[in-house]
Amino acid sequence: PLPNYLHNLPIPDSVLGWFSLSIGDWVRLVPFGVAVGGLSYLSLQGLANSPVVGPVLKEKLSMLPGMKGNRVNEMIKMDCGKVVDTVDIEDMGDKGVFCRCWKSKKFPYCDGSHAKHNTETGDNVGPLIVKKSA
Repeated sequence: PLPNYLHNLPIPDSVLGWFSLSIGDWVRLVPFGVAVGGLSYLSLQGLANSPVVGPVLKEKLSMLPGMKGNRVNEMIKMDCGKVVDTVDIEDMGDKGVFCRCWKSKKFPYCDGSHAKHNTETGDNVGPLIVKKSA
């Protein structure tokens, strides 16, 4: 049945042939196109998450929709090209607790928002603690 289905698809012999397909031809091609596209996407996602090929594939395909990594920062200084904060060590006191999850309302300082983030995502991020040695 599958070879007959594929053989009976109205695939044109030339590029210009695509423009002469009827609506009925397009309706017959849509399920096949969706299946091929979906399987291709799922295959790329599976390969992109494999330990051997994944990092190379993610780097090469990062410009494709759906293949780009998620943003880390979704709310801090979004109008800036790069978020840079300076903290004077003299003003820090005995220790400084700095945010690494990008969720803190007191950024660059930690307010504990990573706990909720970790619960929701299964992540294990925590603050950077800088302290004076004794």
